[in-house]
Amino acid sequence: MTQSAASLSAEIVRLLTATHRTIAVAESLTGGLLTAELVRTPGASAVLRGGIVAYHTDLKHSLLGVDVALLAEHGPVHPEVAAQMATGVRARLAVDGTPADIGISTTGVAGPGPEGGHPAGTVFLGFAIGGTAQSTRLSLTGDRDEVRAAVVLESLRALAHLLA
Repeated sequence: MTQSAASLSAEIVRLLTATHRTIAVAESLTGGLLTAELVRTPGASAVLRGGIVAYHTDLKHSLLGVDVALLAEHGPVHPEVAAQMATGVRARLAVDGTPADIGISTTGVAGPGPEGGHPAGTVFLGFAIGGTAQSTRLSLTGDRDEVRAAVVLESLRALAHLLA
């Protein structure tokens, strides 16, 4: 049986609460949808630091610390950009000098058409936990709303798997 975004979000909040860990979210193509999905879960305030929507490419550098040379060479749809966004949001949403334990990010092309040589549905998710950052590539289909919803669901699935 496939889990819904709501049940995955609840499981993530439960796991983070049980392990006393916090999370910060950096979003581009999802425009706040991932943060909103986590917020819908009662008790999320105990673990969710917040989210940054860095939709414009320049904001990925100025707000999240993504390397400007990386952005200039590859653009915002790149696995290392996703990893750096996830790392950067942990630091940017620090509380009392303590970064969030986990950073997650979304960057890609929602559509309707291609962008920067990437077809619609090309997405990278970034995850930063401790000193490790990684990214995952998704190739999704559907219209713009379907791609964005699928990114949220796949982000939650991947995060639940990493936390389990």
